[in-house]
Amino acid sequence: MTDLKGFYTHQKDTFQKELQRVKKKLSILATLRLLVFVGFWFSIYLFWGAMALVVVLPLLVVLFLYLVTRFSNVKRHKKYLERLVAINTRELEILNRRYQDLPDGKQFLKPDHPYAQDLDIFGRGSFYQYANRTTLLQGKEVFSGLLLDGYPKDIAKKQEAIKELAKLPEWRQHFSALAGETQPKISPDLVSDWMKNHKPFMPKWAGIVPPIFTLLSIFAVALAFMGLVPESLVLFWYFLGIGVVGRYAKRIIAFTSKVSEAQETIQQHQRLISELEEHTFSSELLQELQKKLMVEGETTSKILKRFSQSMTMLEQQFNLIVSIFAQGLGLYSIYYAFRVESWIGKYGQEVEGWFATIAQFDAYITLGTYAFNHPDHTYPTLTEGNMVLIGKEVGHPLVDPKKNILNDFEIQKGRFCVVTGANMAGKSTFLRAIALQIVMANMGLPVKGREVKYNPVRLLTSMRSSDSLADETSYFYAELKRLKYIVEELEKDDCFVILDEILKGTNSVDKAEGSKKFVERLVKNGSTGMVATHDLSLCTLADELPEVENRYFDAQIVNGELFFDYKFKEGVCQNMNASFLLKNMGIVD
Repeated sequence: MTDLKGFYTHQKDTFQKELQRVKKKLSILATLRLLVFVGFWFSIYLFWGAMALVVVLPLLVVLFLYLVTRFSNVKRHKKYLERLVAINTRELEILNRRYQDLPDGKQFLKPDHPYAQDLDIFGRGSFYQYANRTTLLQGKEVFSGLLLDGYPKDIAKKQEAIKELAKLPEWRQHFSALAGETQPKISPDLVSDWMKNHKPFMPKWAGIVPPIFTLLSIFAVALAFMGLVPESLVLFWYFLGIGVVGRYAKRIIAFTSKVSEAQETIQQHQRLISELEEHTFSSELLQELQKKLMVEGETTSKILKRFSQSMTMLEQQFNLIVSIFAQGLGLYSIYYAFRVESWIGKYGQEVEGWFATIAQFDAYITLGTYAFNHPDHTYPTLTEGNMVLIGKEVGHPLVDPKKNILNDFEIQKGRFCVVTGANMAGKSTFLRAIALQIVMANMGLPVKGREVKYNPVRLLTSMRSSDSLADETSYFYAELKRLKYIVEELEKDDCFVILDEILKGTNSVDKAEGSKKFVERLVKNGSTGMVATHDLSLCTLADELPEVENRYFDAQIVNGELFFDYKFKEGVCQNMNASFLLKNMGIVD
């Protein structure tokens, strides 16, 4: 079993040491750059009027530019190392169960979802907050989508992909650190929508005329320099060019603004695509994703790099020298606006797919990290037949391992389990553990348990209901709507149903009768599931229906103290604790 704390501590220490070396290198480069700058002006003073100046100055300029470039690259590497240190620091914090300040994904919660509200999928202390490692905005959306996708499909392929990524911890961190290099202001969705809907405005001649115009300009300037044509002709030619550019200037400037907004997003994904192109995957799902980044005859990263280069050149139209000379003598803006538009026309429809694929990788890297971080988990063996779920030492992955009491569990298709138990005995936590196992298994994740076998199934839950003043919905009516939804979904296909203390919004007699009839209907429909209750009358269903079985969590009072063993047992709970708790806490005599 992997020593997770040792691994992340080693990673953190390694990157911190390298970071210190890089900081020293930056300091040296900054000093050298300053010395060369001072040397440049000192050389002018020292060699003014001497031929040596012709040799020394170009050398100093070249050296200064090299140092500027080198400084920029080393600074970029420094930030990359800082992100790697942060990644490993965060992992160590999560290992110590300190993750409640991380993004909780509550913006993705859908109140009417089949199970998300009941299982703490999103929100403070949620599974999303605990497991999420995505870096990209779209990656977060994909990961939340995987958590919400209750339809089991391609589970074996997902497991294979997650297993492969779990074995690549260093590469996963490298990818995440690259993805975090920039935080683009414009989302990939907006960029791809703009590219798909952009209507070209540059004329077709814009790709041919500017180069010809530039050659003619050079020829005209050369002739004027030799005195073969009047300078007024060159001036006329220059203003002709300015006039042509001016005709499209307003639209080009607006277009450039859009391009500039998209540039960071494009560059970020170009680097990530380049990284994925260089990696070889063996699992089918990851290979399929990788193929979506392929373009016949050329790599996607090179295509995006070419676009980035054209965007950079287009932005140079605001450079003073370009504005003065290249516009009038070379139709600069027209040419590069045409180049960018041509690229959009050829590849703009593909960009959305490229962005989506990168987001899928970002999400699956999160799943791979979860699998790596939980070597005590098991990938469920997929089965067919009557058995729906069976596992040994099953537990909830968000419960502190030091306090997590594990239980064996199995249930067959068409069986319904009535779970009784005292307050705080562990009923709801266990039901959520079973439900989360199904959610995780459908995602392809390993689950908290051993020897787990799983026959894929949809999950439906009713464990929490809430009233709504805005919708004028009472608590009881909200619960009835939820139960009606479950019945309607069960008519479409088989589902695993988990209920916790249903019909809480009515009196005890009515609740007992209604709960019994509802469970009877589910059983007669051949449904599979579990219901937790304090109402022992519901346990009589096991005497009336062979499909129903009773299980319980016990509570005992030992030496005047309440004791829970949190073990899942066969039978009906006989020890309730509400009266004891009221007295023990001084609420009643």
